[in-house]
Amino acid sequence: MTIHSVVIQKLLTTNAHIGRQVTTHHFKQFTYGFRNRQSIIDSDKTLICLRNALNFLSCLSRDPSSSFLFINTNPLFQPIIDEMTSRVTSLSPERASSLWKMRGFLTNSCSPKKFRSRHKKLVFAPTKMPDCVVIFDTERKSSVFLEAERLGIPIVALVDSGIPWEYYKKVTYPIPANDSVQFVYLICNMITKCLMLEKKKDGAKGTGKKATIKDQVESTSESKGSASDEVLVVPYDNLAPMSCADIADSKQLLDKLVVVKYNGALGKNMGFNGPKSLIEVKNGSTPLDLIVNQIQSLNSKYGCNIPLLLMNPKNTHKDIVKALEKYSTLDVDIHPFEQGERTQHESFVSEGGEDKWQSSKHGTHFLSLMNSGTLDVLLAQGKEYALVVNPDNVADVVDPKILNHLAQNSIEYCSEVTPTTSTGLINFMASSLQGIFKLEDFTSDHSEKSVKGFKFIDTRSLWLNLKAIKRLVDTSALNLDNLSTLKLFENSIGMSIPQSRFLPLNSTSDLFLLQSDLYSFTEGMFVRNDARVSPSDPSIALGPEFEKISDFKRRFETIPSIVKLDSLEVNGDVWFGADIVLKGKVVIDASPGLTLRIPDGVVLEDEEINDPTDI
Repeated sequence: MTIHSVVIQKLLTTNAHIGRQVTTHHFKQFTYGFRNRQSIIDSDKTLICLRNALNFLSCLSRDPSSSFLFINTNPLFQPIIDEMTSRVTSLSPERASSLWKMRGFLTNSCSPKKFRSRHKKLVFAPTKMPDCVVIFDTERKSSVFLEAERLGIPIVALVDSGIPWEYYKKVTYPIPANDSVQFVYLICNMITKCLMLEKKKDGAKGTGKKATIKDQVESTSESKGSASDEVLVVPYDNLAPMSCADIADSKQLLDKLVVVKYNGALGKNMGFNGPKSLIEVKNGSTPLDLIVNQIQSLNSKYGCNIPLLLMNPKNTHKDIVKALEKYSTLDVDIHPFEQGERTQHESFVSEGGEDKWQSSKHGTHFLSLMNSGTLDVLLAQGKEYALVVNPDNVADVVDPKILNHLAQNSIEYCSEVTPTTSTGLINFMASSLQGIFKLEDFTSDHSEKSVKGFKFIDTRSLWLNLKAIKRLVDTSALNLDNLSTLKLFENSIGMSIPQSRFLPLNSTSDLFLLQSDLYSFTEGMFVRNDARVSPSDPSIALGPEFEKISDFKRRFETIPSIVKLDSLEVNGDVWFGADIVLKGKVVIDASPGLTLRIPDGVVLEDEEINDPTDI
C-alpha cells in the first residue's frame, strides 16, 4: 500500500469527504458526485489543498516573530485548538475565540481602547497584526473575512460545500472538507507538526527569514550577495473560479484589463515574409485571430470592454494594420501602435536563450507604451492591469481567473510559468509546485536540450499592475534591466499553468503539433484532446526538407493523427498521404536520393522506417 493510499484512508476515516445536500456552484470543482443526496468531496483534492495550505503556513513560520490567529466558533473544537496554540507561537486562544465576534477587531486594533464589562475574559486585539488567519468554522457569517481582506491578511480556512461565494472568494488557501471533529483534530495535529518542524529547523540554523505574502518574493538591496531572488509559484488549478451568477462583478473586474501584444517576431526562418501573428496555424486562423476572438468572446459574455494594444515595429506595422480591416465589425477595441526610432533598436535585444526570469522585450513594450503617453491615458480610463502576451505563444489565454487572483491578493507582477518535463514535475502540476523557488530554477529557453536542470519554463507572458508601472516610472526606477528584477514590485508571483497553454510557434515542427488532432480551439483558445493520456506533448523533429511553410504544406496531404504519439523524427525526402496514424516512437529516415512516400491510412506504431519495404 502506498503512502498516498494510507493518507486517503486516514481522510476517509474522519468523514472529511461527506458534504451537504446542497453544493454551491463554485464548490463543484472539489466534489466527486452525490450519494444518498449528499455531495461527496474528492479526497484527492482535499489532500492537494491541505498540502498547499500547510506549505504556506510553514513558509510563514520560518520567521520566529510570525504570528497566527486561529478562529473558531464551535465549542467542540476548542480543546483541540487550545492544545495546538499552546504548542506553537500564536495569539492566545481566548482572544481568537472571543474577539472575532466583534466587528472591527482587526481594523480598529490600533485605536484607543476603553471598555467596561463584567466579562473579564473579553480583551482587545494586539496592535501587531497576525501574518495569517486560520478559520476552522466558516459556517458562521464572520466579519473576519471582510476585515482580513481589507488588511491584506491571507486566510486559510476549512470550507464545506455550502460556503457562499462572497466568503469563499476571500479565502487564500481553501481546504474543502466536512468540518468534523476528527478532521479538525487531524488538521490541527498536522499544523502543529509543520510549525514545530520549521521552528526546529530555524533553531538549528540560528536565524529565520520571514515569508509573508508581501515579502516572500522580495529581495532587498541589503541582501545582495547573500541570497538569490526567490519566486512564489502559485498553481493555476487552485485559483477560485469566476462566479457565473455575478456578471456585474466580473464585468467590473474585466473592465480594468488591457491586453498588449507585440508583433515584432518574424517568420523568416519558416519562409514566411511577415510577422508570426499572421501565420495560419489552424483552420485558416492566425495567432492574431485567436487573441481577438478571445477578447470578443469576453466582451460579449460579460458586457465589458477589453482594449487590445498592438505594438508593431516599422517592418510589420503596415501588414498588421491591413490585417485589422477584417475585424472592423467585431466588438473589440483595437489600437495599433508603431514603435518609434527610440525603441526600435531595442526590439532585437534578447532573442531567446537567456536564463533570466524575464526577457527584456517586455521592458521594450512598456517603454514604448510610456513614451507614447498611453500609460497615463489607460490609467485615466480606469485600467489597472495589463496582460503582455508572448508573441511566440499561440496558446496565450486572456484568463479572468488569473485577473481575479491578482486583484484579490494585490499582486503587481505575475509571470506565467510551466513545469519542465525533464524533471518530471509536470505530473504534479497543481499540487507539488506550490512554494518558493529560486530564479536559477527558471529558464526562458524551452528547447528540449536547454530545459535540463531547470524546474520551470518562463513563458514570457506577463500580468502587470499599471499603477505599479506608473510608480516605477515616476521614480525613474524602470528600465530594460530593472524590469526583470522582482524587488521593484511589492508583490510578485509566478503562475504555474498547464503545458497545453504554452505552445510556441518557432518552426514547422511546432506548426505540425498545432495543426494535428491533438489540439482544437474554441472561442480563440486551444483545447487539448482529452484522449491524450500523457501529460506532455509529443516531441516533433522535422528535417530541413520541411523547414519552409510552403514545403511543409506540400509534403502533408493531411496532418497525421498523433494523439498516442510519443515522438516523431523525420529526415530526408518524405511525403505523407492522408489519414495516417502515428503511435509511440516513430522514426522516418529516407536514405539520400530516395523518395519515401507514406501511403494513405497507414498506422505506424513504434517503427523505424528507412525505405518503402519497412512500411
